[in-house]
Amino acid sequence: MKSLPHLVQARAEPSPDPAWFADPLRVPPGRHGVDLPASMRVARGVRLFLRGDVLPSPQTWAKLGDALWQGDPLADAVVAWLHREGMATAKPKLDAAIAHGLHAVPDAPPELRAYLAAAERTPTWLDPALMQAGARFLHSTGLHGMMVLRDAGLMAGYQASAINQTLVMTGALQRGVQRRIAETTSWWVDCTALGGMDRSGQGFQTTLKVRVMHALVRQNLRQRPQWDADYLGLPINQLDMQATYLGFSAVHLMALRATGVPVSSHEAQGVMHLWRYIGWLMGVDEAHLFDCEASARLGLYHNLLSQAPPDATSQALGRALMDEPLQRLYPWGAAIRGPWNKARHLSLVRLFVGAQGMRNLGLPMALPWYPVATALPRALWSGLHRVMPGGMQALAQRGRRAQEAYLPIMFGRRPPGVAADVAVHGS
Repeated sequence: MKSLPHLVQARAEPSPDPAWFADPLRVPPGRHGVDLPASMRVARGVRLFLRGDVLPSPQTWAKLGDALWQGDPLADAVVAWLHREGMATAKPKLDAAIAHGLHAVPDAPPELRAYLAAAERTPTWLDPALMQAGARFLHSTGLHGMMVLRDAGLMAGYQASAINQTLVMTGALQRGVQRRIAETTSWWVDCTALGGMDRSGQGFQTTLKVRVMHALVRQNLRQRPQWDADYLGLPINQLDMQATYLGFSAVHLMALRATGVPVSSHEAQGVMHLWRYIGWLMGVDEAHLFDCEASARLGLYHNLLSQAPPDATSQALGRALMDEPLQRLYPWGAAIRGPWNKARHLSLVRLFVGAQGMRNLGLPMALPWYPVATALPRALWSGLHRVMPGGMQALAQRGRRAQEAYLPIMFGRRPPGVAADVAVHGS
């Protein structure tokens, strides 16, 4: 409560009632709203997209804190079975059930049956046509869409230091950021393919594998003595999973608009619907998913208020990601293309996080020259396709070819059926 006077002074918001900090559910981890002034500075870009009094109600704030203690019961049960039966025997059964259904594993245990039955249940709200509309729009954004997703959804997200602990403790820095980004990009391409989230789609199946992988990480970290549960809560908890889902959806849409990409209300609705389903399949509780962009922005703002402020892990991860373009496997011109892409990414990050965000992430100060120079031409190019007969279809087809063609530059080759390491920060 000591930060309350400073918080009120730091922003032009109504003074929150002390009840805003109440906890009618259970005591939240220490990270929950630990430095509200700092969290509000990180979230001020999102605040620009909101109107009125946007502070969470006491009930909403308490539920956010409680979400830090919540995992994914279905996937956690599968992990318990994997360890009980042994990976050598159980893992092939899991893979077969995900690829072919439960009929391929006649002796499937109850945990696996429950996991697959829930995943194969079609939510009553699911609209396949709307999902396809969202996927086509994402195709139309081409390589630019992939760039801003990386910089607004991933790099900016490293400012949430508590989430970083999962990446740091699992050796993400030592394993190499280039490989992690490539795997995440491959997963994103699979999920956004037309039909990618059908039962037989690669996106659907890879998502179920990643969900179990997250549960394995959750179990591993919570057993480590260095995991401070009183402060951090549960590893890969519901609030942090929501943050990742919103990074791929609401944050991505805001970043596209900020860099000159027109987004119609139907396209935005399609993107939000697609990622609502992907988030649901990944194990995010329906209470933390959103059916429209406006509610998702508000949910994102509340999520960011809960997050711990930037720290040394933010700078370590930020600097590692900064140099990732230099490590890509360019077939030609690496000495030029690597530094050029690094400069473009830094320029985009500067637009998304501001000068203070660059310091938070340990990045050299850069000017947003790239988005400023390209926003108008990009808007005109996209607008031209919107008025031409068949223009958006052509733009989507061309953009998708570019996205798929870039995967070999990230991998050197694209391993078949790669299981993306999509952790809570999407990498």
